[in-house]
Amino acid sequence: MSDEPQPQQPHPGWAKREPQAAGDGRTGQPGAPGTPGTAEKAKKPKRPKRTGWRRLIPTWRIALSTVVVGLLLIVGGFFLGYHLVQIPAANALATKQSNVYLYADGSVLARDGEVNRESVSLARISKDAQHAVLAAEDRDFYTESAIDPMAMVRAGWNTATGKGKQSGSTITQQYVKNYYLAQEQTVTRKVKEFFISIKLDREKSKNEILEGYLNTSFFGRGAYGIQAAAQAYFGVDAKDLTAAQGAYLASLLNAPSQYDVVAHPENRPAAEARWNYVMNGMVDKGWLSASDRAAAKFPKPKQSTVSTGMSGQRGYVVNIVKKYLIENGIVDEEELGRGGYRITTTLQKDKQDAFVKAVDDKLMSQLDKKERKVDSYVRAGGASVDPKTGKVVAMYNGIDYVKQYTPNAVRRDFQVGSTFKPFVFTSAVENHSETQSGQTIDPNTRYDGTSERPVQGWTGGRYAPENEDHRDYGHVTVREATDKSINAVYAQMAVDVGSDKVKQTAIDLGLSKNTPELTPSPSIALGVATASPLDMAEAYATLANHGRHGTYTFVEKVTKDGKQEVELPERREHQAVSREAADTTTSVLRSVVQNGTATAAQAAGRPAAGKTGTAEEDTAAWFAGYTPDLATVVAVMGQDPKTAAHKPLYGAMGLARINGGGAPAEIWGQYTRNALEGEPVSDFDLQLQDGADVTAPPSGDASDEPGDGDESGSGEADEDATGDEDGSGSATPGDSGGSTPPGDGGGTESDPPSTGGGTPSTGGPSTEPGPTGGGDSGGDDSSNGGTGPGGGDTDGAGGGDTGTGFPGIPVTPGRQ
Repeated sequence: MSDEPQPQQPHPGWAKREPQAAGDGRTGQPGAPGTPGTAEKAKKPKRPKRTGWRRLIPTWRIALSTVVVGLLLIVGGFFLGYHLVQIPAANALATKQSNVYLYADGSVLARDGEVNRESVSLARISKDAQHAVLAAEDRDFYTESAIDPMAMVRAGWNTATGKGKQSGSTITQQYVKNYYLAQEQTVTRKVKEFFISIKLDREKSKNEILEGYLNTSFFGRGAYGIQAAAQAYFGVDAKDLTAAQGAYLASLLNAPSQYDVVAHPENRPAAEARWNYVMNGMVDKGWLSASDRAAAKFPKPKQSTVSTGMSGQRGYVVNIVKKYLIENGIVDEEELGRGGYRITTTLQKDKQDAFVKAVDDKLMSQLDKKERKVDSYVRAGGASVDPKTGKVVAMYNGIDYVKQYTPNAVRRDFQVGSTFKPFVFTSAVENHSETQSGQTIDPNTRYDGTSERPVQGWTGGRYAPENEDHRDYGHVTVREATDKSINAVYAQMAVDVGSDKVKQTAIDLGLSKNTPELTPSPSIALGVATASPLDMAEAYATLANHGRHGTYTFVEKVTKDGKQEVELPERREHQAVSREAADTTTSVLRSVVQNGTATAAQAAGRPAAGKTGTAEEDTAAWFAGYTPDLATVVAVMGQDPKTAAHKPLYGAMGLARINGGGAPAEIWGQYTRNALEGEPVSDFDLQLQDGADVTAPPSGDASDEPGDGDESGSGEADEDATGDEDGSGSATPGDSGGSTPPGDGGGTESDPPSTGGGTPSTGGPSTEPGPTGGGDSGGDDSSNGGTGPGGGDTDGAGGGDTGTGFPGIPVTPGRQ
């Protein structure tokens, strides 16, 4: 055996190691850095520190943590809210209170607001009506959840970005709001609505929710629920509603009062657009066939019916005041409909009673509807305003709200006639206007008063209005022309001033800029505009208040539930025209009462100023006047009770015709005397235009001898370019002077030439187009259209009225 050592067998699992060089990093070996694993760590690069803007960006770990925590909070908040918010009992709508309207002294004027609702089962509502409401409000009602988060977000975004307040609510949410909650727009209410809707959707069927919604929704006309609405608008039960009728009622949910085409005919296009949207939606969802849709026509709602508690003047006043509250943002329409409001108006009971009595004494008691058909056409309207405060203290709207629905004090469909002429003169003084020959216009400026004399300086076409009864006056002063309401003079003055400036002055004084037919042309001077008596009273109140204008107001105070006082808008007053312009106009209008066409107004027994007026074809007669303490406008109108067409008043009261100096001025005189009884008599404190305090001698024309103050042709020149309807120039009974033939006396005038310039026309009526279109026939102002039907079906048994206009809402005039 060899003595050499034998090789050892490797141990199982043992591997032979390769020799390592010095400094390979192992512990105990030369060159080792120290701790184990240091070499491996040394191989990884060090993470750089976050600097600059990168420090502001959260890491993915932070972002993820935030999302997770946020989701946990949302889920936790949802479950917490779901368990905390309980479905409450029904709100107080079932025990809804009345609204109480009071006179200024606190006595009760009227009560309104009894709930008009009859709940019915879904089976008693026609399928067409159900589908119409779904098409209008929530087309996916049966398939969607109780809430629509995306719609809510979209509605909130649109509201926040100024696209208008929009609803993102489903029918379930709307029902919850109507039945369980109040109407306030708060975050708390929306949160409650959210959770209650979810719970309700789990506890009630879709049919139960739809039934509740249809029975609690407000449809206007005081109707809560679709059964009451079906009766209020169509006189049928809900089960008998057609698709067209149901679509109309569904449209009302969007804007109950505005889409009532009987009360607001001017809004018919918007109502029809909404109706078409609903009908088309029914077709899209397969609820209505295309052929039935094509055959359907927009339904005509019936006239609104009212209880006898609204008889007399009460119903008119309640509706006008309600409209005022809603349009001025004082009370929301739906909230007002729910009741509980105590509304103190500015109306004074003694003055209101005096107004009604004056109309009865001087007009209504003189009518004989059995013997004279024309007497059945007679309507009256008026408004009385305190010039210093702008408060409406009295109104007359009609004989009885139950019998004649139209509120005549605020309707805008009859021409105001020559009551507009003072605005032309006010504008002349305000703008320091001059005649065509360069003379400053003042009360003593002379104009050519020849009938049918072409207006000079107007570039819009030949315009030659005739005077009443084709009467010529030669050269007269502005004061005389106002006393006798000479059309030729005022048409020329409107051009001298600038008809656009005249229009602006009228607006500054108080007329709405949306007044129908308030257009800048020579005819503006003759009163072709169709303002309401209340509009005119506001403008005349500005003249009485030395040119200071403040918008009228109907309301003194509003409280909710007897304790919460509702904030009213602050009344602002400003100098609309200079005191000199307003006061000089007053001095001219005082002459009209003392020497002109309005001598009947002297019955007031106080210093008074005013102007008479007659509409085209004598369809209306006006008197607008004021004392230092009260501005009042009275209009007598002609309207067919069945067709609502404007009708001439020839023969009414047994007279040849009714003029502003007749019944309107007589009513004004009696009312003003009684309304101001017991109050100190005050005189006008006037600051006049230079030279206006001296009255020039009257013209020597034989044709302008003053008459008895009756505008109907008794020697006084009357109104606008109206004349007799047949051009015959007939006078009222007792007229001893008759009318002067055209051209008579026109060439004997010895005064200076007319400041209007031009040669007086000696021919017949002009056939040239007038400045506002149409042919001008002189007497009837046909350049501005003829008289046609007014605003829809009105008075009498079952007559509806579509010619109604409320403050601020223009109505299409009845002329075609």
